[in-house]
Amino acid sequence: MAEASVTLGAKAYSLSSSAVCAVATGLSHVRIDSTAIDRLSSSKETTTTTTPSSSDQSITVPDFLTLEESRAFLLVLLNSLLISNAPSRIPLLLAETLNSNPGTFLFDDADLVTEDEHTCSTLLGVSAILDHQSTALSAFADVAAAFSCEALKADVAAFNLMDSGDGHNSKEEVGVAADLRVLLNGSKSVGKEKVRSVARVPKVHGSVREHAKAIHSRMRVELNSGVKSAVGSEEAVCTVLLPLAAALRELGECSLAGAKSNVEGIGGDDLKLGIAEIFGKDCPAEDGLSSGFNKAVNFFLEKEYVKFAHEVFVLLGLVWKVVAWEAVTAFAVLESAELNEVFKSAKENGENPKVEANSKAEKKKKKVVLGKGTSSILALIKERLQSRGKMSLGTWVTDFLSFLDLAKPEFNEFLLKVKDVVESNESRRLPKIPKVLGVYAYEKKWKDVDNNAFYNLIVIFGTRDFAKEQMTIRKKAFSIIEEVFERHGATALDTPVFELRETLMGKYGEDSKLIYDLADQGGELLSLRYDLTVPFARFVAMNGLTSFKRYQIAKVYRRDNPSKGRYREFYQCDFDIAGTPPEKMGPDFEVVRILTELLDELDIGEYEIKLNHRKLLDGMMQICGVPPEKFRTICSSIDKLDKQSFQQIKKEMVEEKGLTAETADRIETFVKEKGSPLALLSKFIQEGSDFSKHEGASEALKELEILFIALEKSKRIDKVVFDLSLARGLDYYTGVIFEAVFKGGTQVGSIAAGGRYDNLIGMFGSKTVPAVGVSLGIERVFAIMEQQQKDQNQMARPTKTEVLVSILGNDLTLAAELAGELWDAGVKAEFLVHKRRTKHFEYAKESRIPWMVLVYEQEVKEKGVLQLKDLENNIDITLPRTEFVQELRRRLYP
Repeated sequence: MAEASVTLGAKAYSLSSSAVCAVATGLSHVRIDSTAIDRLSSSKETTTTTTPSSSDQSITVPDFLTLEESRAFLLVLLNSLLISNAPSRIPLLLAETLNSNPGTFLFDDADLVTEDEHTCSTLLGVSAILDHQSTALSAFADVAAAFSCEALKADVAAFNLMDSGDGHNSKEEVGVAADLRVLLNGSKSVGKEKVRSVARVPKVHGSVREHAKAIHSRMRVELNSGVKSAVGSEEAVCTVLLPLAAALRELGECSLAGAKSNVEGIGGDDLKLGIAEIFGKDCPAEDGLSSGFNKAVNFFLEKEYVKFAHEVFVLLGLVWKVVAWEAVTAFAVLESAELNEVFKSAKENGENPKVEANSKAEKKKKKVVLGKGTSSILALIKERLQSRGKMSLGTWVTDFLSFLDLAKPEFNEFLLKVKDVVESNESRRLPKIPKVLGVYAYEKKWKDVDNNAFYNLIVIFGTRDFAKEQMTIRKKAFSIIEEVFERHGATALDTPVFELRETLMGKYGEDSKLIYDLADQGGELLSLRYDLTVPFARFVAMNGLTSFKRYQIAKVYRRDNPSKGRYREFYQCDFDIAGTPPEKMGPDFEVVRILTELLDELDIGEYEIKLNHRKLLDGMMQICGVPPEKFRTICSSIDKLDKQSFQQIKKEMVEEKGLTAETADRIETFVKEKGSPLALLSKFIQEGSDFSKHEGASEALKELEILFIALEKSKRIDKVVFDLSLARGLDYYTGVIFEAVFKGGTQVGSIAAGGRYDNLIGMFGSKTVPAVGVSLGIERVFAIMEQQQKDQNQMARPTKTEVLVSILGNDLTLAAELAGELWDAGVKAEFLVHKRRTKHFEYAKESRIPWMVLVYEQEVKEKGVLQLKDLENNIDITLPRTEFVQELRRRLYP
């Protein structure tokens, strides 16, 4: 009996496909947890008096199942009975039967289970093996393909796939290509011959990997659901198995083509003919793969799901053998010189050959530089084959294929070593940040002594790294922003970077497609936050708050196409006020006022705040004859007017969204209205105007009147433009909406936006709490600030260091002593130990450090003096070593 065990019935335990496979192949025995045994014992009396149901049946193992499949079925049945707490002696019987490891399974007619338990457990047992083995096959197939690439000297341009991040590339195809690049890294043999089977590898192997992951996700749920949740399980599992079967057939055909090409490339007639003969007899053909797939599909169509899963298992076995043959034939090509010499020598001497690592052939053959990954794995295989001693060619092939049998522990150990090889080489990949869209522009940077121009490439990133100069600007900006927010009485809040997907969906209109969804990590569908407003609303609702003034500075994520000033990962700086205020429009005024303070104190230059009202927009839609169900989608079109002409927008509204041309033309007369807030407001509230006749629009105009007068009294109205074309696309806005636009030379689009959202918090099942907020698009503000520094030929100080302690020698202890005294006194200082005086001055100049302490070791030891240097004013001061800290503090902090 195997020493390893699989324990069932414990509270925290969940059955995995790998555990099912271990028991199915006899590598592990079964143990029922003591708590489960206690439950079974306590229900013994109930078991003996239970009347069999008409739907019950005795345990019978279908005769078409293999021994491996049969054991998997019984294990899953055992687990299902334990999960459902079925009062029965059968679990103990099943465990005993599995551990006795019989060749056949016979049970008494009295050993009854329900029909659902029996059928579902049979299907899940076979599917668990498919889950485990398809994952292993996926990894093994990559190794075999890498060997073929080396053997065929194949062009591997197909492996240059990169994830563009826009959904145009399959994640699994990109993953396969990346792993093949790792295996082939450093190879001098690949890249010469066009081979179709190699070019197909990313798509074919990627498909297998994708569907293997799908069945794995499904099996994680089904194996631990119990019979009560089994309704629909058969259909759910088989609809995932069907595409896996198709992917397996494609893999078999692709791998078979590679194996055939390898056979043709084997050097030496005797070796080639010998392997070709065995290959022709033993390797499954295309007809066999197609026949196996078709047989499985027919059972699926007939809803014979257990037989369907069994045939997929048979098909996987065929494909596995094909992939194994691809590895064998590729190995024969790569080692043909050595194999020919060994088998030739053995034939002449009438001996069985032994493949020796130090044979004459090894010494004679020309050194071929293989990839770091493939050469490591090749060495593992050679080491194993050499340990088997002398054998004929036929026996050598059989032994090689036997080694590649998944049911054997040594092959599982081999796969683990392969994984280690891939991961150890993977760590040497050149690191990169995600999503480079492309080169945006060329900017002439400088000229060399020969007047040759050099250019700096401005590259658009979806994500970015920030160097010390950029971080200096960012820290300064964040400090200003936090000071403004706190000046208005806000408290800081932080929320998780991801939320439940249901929390985010339905809040952003057409922009919901830009939400980043995360892979299922255990039953919860999660997404990266799109903004900070919805998480804030969720927080208020979840904690039952009725008033809250908060700010948050954090990163958000959008699956957008990067452009200048537009990123996939970026900071937002939000200020929100939740709660019903005693004064109407008070919070709305404050958030607009805060936005002007932020932009003024960040000193970015000219800007304007475009402002509108959602109820005014809805009124405009109704007045123009837009159907209510199209209000939001038409607003989304109008919101693009800052980037497109009205004719382009009109075409979208008419041809794509079904408006009449007359309605679109009427909308145009409204959205052209833009100007001074109080002047335009006066026009709209005149008696007889379209807005004055509309109840919702009239209410909006009254609110805007209060807001505009407050802004005028606060001396901020000159920053605001009343603009009817502003139609923020987010679904949750209900009142005032606004957007800040930079008017300087750097074109970055809007730099801040916000508005009132009275219903958003109530969407989370709590009472309605009105709220209004503003969000600063800080990344675009940074772009403006960085450009301003560049235009003014300024450079931000990367550090706050005030003093450089320069030891002109090699005495670190002296540096530690002097710098330590400065640090203890609260002085920002660095130290540098170097004999060359120029190194110290170069470093101080580069870091823009204003003061230096020049320490000549001999002077300090003999005279007890050192020298202070004011670099900005070029002043030297010689003073006793005991006074330098006091003197520096006096000059730095007068």
